[in-house]
Amino acid sequence: MIELHGTGVSSGIAIGQMVAFSEGKETVSRNIGTPEQEWNDFLSAQEITCAELSHLAEKARKDAGDEAALLFETHCEMAQDPDFCDCIKELTDSGKDAVSAVMEAGEQFAAMFESMDDAYTKERAADIRDVASRICRILRGESEDFALSAPSVVIAEDLSPSQTMQLDKSLLLGFATRKGSPVSHTAILSRILGIPAIVGLGDKLLSDFAGKCGILDGIEGKLIIEPDTETLTYYNETKAAFDAEKAGLSALIGKETVTKSGKRTKLYCNIGSPSDVDKVLSNDGEGIGLFRSEFLFLGRDSAPTEDEQFEAYKSVLEKMDGKPVIVRTMDIGADKKADYLGLSDEENPALGLRGLRLSLEHPDWFKRQLRALYRASVYGNLSVMFPMVANVWEVEKAKDLCREVQIELKMSGIPYCNTVKLGIMIETPAAALISGELAKIVDFFSVGTNDLTQYTLACDRQNGSIAPHLDPHHPAILSLLKMIAENAHQAGIPVGICGELGADESLTEFFLAIGIDELSVSPSCVLPLRKNIRNQA
Repeated sequence: MIELHGTGVSSGIAIGQMVAFSEGKETVSRNIGTPEQEWNDFLSAQEITCAELSHLAEKARKDAGDEAALLFETHCEMAQDPDFCDCIKELTDSGKDAVSAVMEAGEQFAAMFESMDDAYTKERAADIRDVASRICRILRGESEDFALSAPSVVIAEDLSPSQTMQLDKSLLLGFATRKGSPVSHTAILSRILGIPAIVGLGDKLLSDFAGKCGILDGIEGKLIIEPDTETLTYYNETKAAFDAEKAGLSALIGKETVTKSGKRTKLYCNIGSPSDVDKVLSNDGEGIGLFRSEFLFLGRDSAPTEDEQFEAYKSVLEKMDGKPVIVRTMDIGADKKADYLGLSDEENPALGLRGLRLSLEHPDWFKRQLRALYRASVYGNLSVMFPMVANVWEVEKAKDLCREVQIELKMSGIPYCNTVKLGIMIETPAAALISGELAKIVDFFSVGTNDLTQYTLACDRQNGSIAPHLDPHHPAILSLLKMIAENAHQAGIPVGICGELGADESLTEFFLAIGIDELSVSPSCVLPLRKNIRNQA
């Protein structure tokens, strides 16, 4: 028996024969033509690529919903990106054949994504490589045939979203890869489809394991090869219990989030783009407690326009159909950078110009976002919150800008809702300690426990070497949470938690005891957390 450890990216347990993924390589030799011919060959391959991706998008929409379809629609946009195409044109004009030009352009753009600090944006390098590989496969005339003939656990070097989508879901028990990341589109797709998956198993995952029995534990991130009888029995029982519990959660859709004694708690969701709304609704989220607006600002050469932002916020508010939506204003800085802002390198960016501090330094960009938000407010139940607060004056200044925006919209005859609630994220010890004063000037608190833990314990949450010291259960963190809740309620405003700690079921009883009014978590955590709350006294 061999046991390998990686990162579980989609929970569940799969037990079955392992099959090694391989790509078809039936190649039709191609003659290299003139620069014009090579460019035209690229254009033909690009057209076929987009047709294939459109087909995959429709398949994904049917099998898994709009969020999954968006992955492939994004790939199609990448294939048609003007900068990407211009790069290929320059390379073919210089004498490169179409395949070499596409591969080189793909690597150039992948390197650009990989140079970014934001983990999600960094993973887009895998997407552009996938797109470039698809175009090159078409140019070379290579086949893409790989089919499962029986229920299987697929093992691979890596899997692209398109390769994952093309596998027969009725036969795909789960997959494990040597490479990969929890924020890759393949990992996201596995969670959408509910396929148990592990990534990052490394070189110890051998293709020689094909044909052997494997147990894929997506909960613990373990792959067990040729398990002994005792292990196999244990995992068969564990899988049956997990599947039964998962099936039982669907019975909680539409149920109230209330304890046995009648205490109600709101269960909201954290999202990072409009495409996430479908998961909020399918998991019965009662609202959106954190809509991260950074997706509009990252991975681009210039700031988003007001109209572009307006359309994004409007689409979410309309889809949520009156349910609360809390949008966090741009939290750029630290690990999330936008080069077009022209920010200077900082020795310690986590303590530098970020969040609300940065927004106040760029009032034109900040007001553009606020205008878009207020314009969108007439389409739903919108609240706005400001991140990285440490001073009362910062909040007052932000509120002044909100008033300026409302006056400008009114004078221009543009409709907006004048009852938009304004809140703040409590994620610095300073904000926690003056939460009594802050509570007097805002409509609500939302505690960002990830940063609050980082700053309180003086532990960089991106530094894996000090992970054991980054304890969100530390008495200091729990004391601050209790203080924040007490100050909020004394001022008559609600308090929520939108950090990862909100989904920590070992703290649910504590959160209820201190009077947390709302927990905002990943959509997949809503029903398990509702079950836990309903089981509380």
